[in-house]
Amino acid sequence: MLKSGKEYLEGLRDGRRVYLGNELVEDITTHEAFRNAANSFSLIYDMKAAPEHRDVMSYEHNGNQYSSYFLMPKTDQDLKKRMETHRRIAEWSHGLLGRSPDHVASFVTGLAMKPEMFEEIGKGYGSNIIKYYEHMRDNDIFACYTVLPPQGARKPELYEREGMTVPTLRVSDEDDSGVTLNGMKMLGTSAIFSNETWVGNLLPLGANQEKESITCAVPLNETGVSIWSRKSLEKYAVTEFDNPLSWRFDESDAMVVFENVKVPWEKVFVHDNPEMSRGIYVKSPSHSMGNHQSNIRFLEKLKLIVGIAHKIVEANGVGHIPAVQGILGELAAQQAALEAMIKGQLNEPESLVDGYININRRYMYAALHWCTTNYSRICDVIRDLMGGGPFQMPADISVIENSEMKNTFEKYWSVPGQSAIDRMKLYKLAWDLIGSEFAGRHLQYERFYAGPSFVVTNYSYLNAPWDTFGGLVDDILDSY
Repeated sequence: MLKSGKEYLEGLRDGRRVYLGNELVEDITTHEAFRNAANSFSLIYDMKAAPEHRDVMSYEHNGNQYSSYFLMPKTDQDLKKRMETHRRIAEWSHGLLGRSPDHVASFVTGLAMKPEMFEEIGKGYGSNIIKYYEHMRDNDIFACYTVLPPQGARKPELYEREGMTVPTLRVSDEDDSGVTLNGMKMLGTSAIFSNETWVGNLLPLGANQEKESITCAVPLNETGVSIWSRKSLEKYAVTEFDNPLSWRFDESDAMVVFENVKVPWEKVFVHDNPEMSRGIYVKSPSHSMGNHQSNIRFLEKLKLIVGIAHKIVEANGVGHIPAVQGILGELAAQQAALEAMIKGQLNEPESLVDGYININRRYMYAALHWCTTNYSRICDVIRDLMGGGPFQMPADISVIENSEMKNTFEKYWSVPGQSAIDRMKLYKLAWDLIGSEFAGRHLQYERFYAGPSFVVTNYSYLNAPWDTFGGLVDDILDSY
């Protein structure tokens, strides 16, 4: 069923424990650190349910309407519907809400397309994944995921040597009713704004890490769960004029701590199986469906970056210079190349599960590699175009509250065809995207979005048709 924005916001007032420093946040929908981002997520729910979007962004099943990111694709049209749903959600936030509701939903949908894989892991787990998928779909659940151990805990022997408890999440007990979890997981991007978290492992585990291999779903208001937010960038945004992106789109990141958290067996999908704790994603459509969304989301951000570059060139009156035109042309070519890679994923689909169709994994991983390796370079190009422009601006827009200062500001800061206020507005937007603390978070986020660079590159290695490439060489060698 389709949830409204109002229903989404009401669902966040559920008794969850969110810590901002030592403050226990009573209501994230009204708190100065989170309220605007909460409203940005709320807008997604309202927009996708609006009449002008409903046909694309929802689908009918058994007489009910569900969000299209829960659609299990069987045809080319299904893939196009999913792609356009991702695109519109990303467009509304300019690609700045990376963990929007369609992200983890796509991972879970891809897993539920292959329930027999879970039955091989443990009896009843296949039924569990189907029921959880239906729970998410029927209730339009917004889930984040916490699928990485804290960095220091990746060498548990260091803790054991000092007689310390390894902080990473593990099963500490189990009985007929379920498992008990203790420890913490990262990186709960959007956890503060989500209903539930998908707990699992995207990094390989050692054979002796059975108790860390747990994969399950946990409501974020469950007893024993606490969410420890990083510094809120929204809280320190001066005004929407001065920090237009930090003001609305700080999805936040958080460590999620589990202290004696009870998880019933019906919410458990992998247990005591280190290999499959990670394997479920790459042995099903899950990983490719979730990262297809990330490709599309990145493209919308890139469109904004290219648009800002062009506006800055216009504002500085340097668009007639051939070298500057060359820079803009290169940015435009990069944007077109990424868009082509994404559309190619639909033009040459593949089937990973009988009865279903999937985007082309190889093209998706190529796009993922392109995004993680090019983002910082593109941002550097925009910095070159901005020059010292952002630092020529007054501290904030409060200067116009004084009529004398406002007149002076307009007299000296305006340029032909652009008022001083409009010029400042453009540079504030550009700096928030490229140079601010908000921008720094996005730079780090995009670089490690899918893991370290060698991990992202390895996906392309594993999916390349090496036999075909080698066959071309063999054909020549065998011909003489």
